[in-house]
Amino acid sequence: MAKKGVDIKPARGKLGVLMPGLGAVSTTFIAGIEAIKKGLAKPIGSLTQMGTIRLGRRTEHRVPHIKEFVPLARLEDLVFAGWDVFEDNCYESALKAGVLERSLLEQLRGELEKIRPWPAAFDPYYVKKLNGRHVKRARDKFELAEQVIEDIQRFKAENSIDRMVMVWCGSTEIYLKPDEQVHDALKSFELGLKTNHRSIAPSMIYAYAALKLGIPFANGAPNLTVDIPAMLELAAQNNVPIAGKDLKTGQTLLKTIIAPGLKARLLGLSGWFSTNILGNRDGEVLDDPESFKTKEESKLSVLEYILQPHLYPELYSNFHHVVRINYYPPRGDNKEGWDNIDIFGWLGYPMQIKIDFLCRDSILAAPLVLDLVLFLDLAQRCGMRGIQEWLSFYFKSPMCAPELYPEHDLFIQLMKLKNTLRYLRGEELITHLGLEYYD
Repeated sequence: MAKKGVDIKPARGKLGVLMPGLGAVSTTFIAGIEAIKKGLAKPIGSLTQMGTIRLGRRTEHRVPHIKEFVPLARLEDLVFAGWDVFEDNCYESALKAGVLERSLLEQLRGELEKIRPWPAAFDPYYVKKLNGRHVKRARDKFELAEQVIEDIQRFKAENSIDRMVMVWCGSTEIYLKPDEQVHDALKSFELGLKTNHRSIAPSMIYAYAALKLGIPFANGAPNLTVDIPAMLELAAQNNVPIAGKDLKTGQTLLKTIIAPGLKARLLGLSGWFSTNILGNRDGEVLDDPESFKTKEESKLSVLEYILQPHLYPELYSNFHHVVRINYYPPRGDNKEGWDNIDIFGWLGYPMQIKIDFLCRDSILAAPLVLDLVLFLDLAQRCGMRGIQEWLSFYFKSPMCAPELYPEHDLFIQLMKLKNTLRYLRGEELITHLGLEYYD
């Protein structure tokens, strides 16, 4: 445990927030920040803005807000920019996304219209359901990365930006497995950029550009992106924190809440059937089998890691786990997730749990983007680099060191996050042992 905490640089100046993809999630996030700054709404769902943290013994009654405990950037200091395959400014994109009411967007119109996307580094091979024309042209992927870097440097200079964070808010790409030929080392990855290697997707180009400039990167989609040795090497080389992957919002959020409860009570699982209907751009992209494969891999891994069937074979070794996503345009961004959970208890008697979660995908995602921006900026000011496993709380497929398994239990993830903050400030880590109250 840290005796005196960690030296944390102050959060002075403007913090640039870079987002590949200015669609439903990004515009809901940006509009939300502007609404909160104007006093039109509250930052509900954001741990950094509304969460508290207990310090010391329960009898001490020290429970500050997280934003008062650690030096986070202020919302007033955030400046937004991004890329998209469509030319719509942030106001137009938010209207088309249909997440927020027009009456609210009209009050934010001036701020949102100023944010216009730069042409995207895009290739329809990796996202087959999108057909935007607002794209960059280049000889090879290395030149595309150079163009992304130029966008970032120009944005920094024109807006007097002090620090930056990049969060991938773009679409789910086709399923890619790590390629030893190009992903295992930074040198081979850069050669792959120059030779247009098929195993380098657009999201990797953005991540490379960010890490090359020393900008923290969070992967909000299930894409491979920074989850390869070459990116870990670059992050270590330039002392940059990274996190990912796939923002934990609707159905998987509930799985990471319910599955730990079943395991805690040692209730068995026979099967878990999950299906979604979704009508936004994300739903359209996932209607392509190759993009769905990427999302499916992310969603399916959760239960295996939480329930640990190798430790509890009688309870969890043979359960059936099925995930479906159905593109249904009338639903828009208001996703509906149905879950049928077949469990068994004492003496093997069967029971069932039924869930119908009518959620709003981007409403759940927006506060996660905010927290990741602020926490990654904090991590960099603390001198942290590489995978930030303490931010697993926010992801469906949390990144971790190669020799570890990812922690999916939401409650363990929250404990890890808060204990990291306590460690940074030199506070005692909380174990919840509690015996000291009764000695």
